[in-house]
Amino acid sequence: MIARIMGEGQVRLDEAHLAELNELDVRLLAEIEAGDEEGFRRTLDALLDGVRRLGVPLPDDSLQPSELILPAADASLDEVRSMLRDDGLIPG
Repeated sequence: MIARIMGEGQVRLDEAHLAELNELDVRLLAEIEAGDEEGFRRTLDALLDGVRRLGVPLPDDSLQPSELILPAADASLDEVRSMLRDDGLIPG
């Protein structure tokens, strides 16, 4: 799966890592629904760090369709809320 972190670039993620990332996504969704800004910031950082850690960066000159688009690290709770699908950012 190809993932893009807005403003950073693309990485290739193995499907085996989606369960780990989905746990963070579920938590992020709950924090957004609760309006928990502090929890949201902490979990968004953990989610993006997980994608960076588990993903293999694609070359800067490679532009492939992204199956997963994640917000930038400095995105606000409201910006991420508008990006969400019913089931979160990470496909379950």
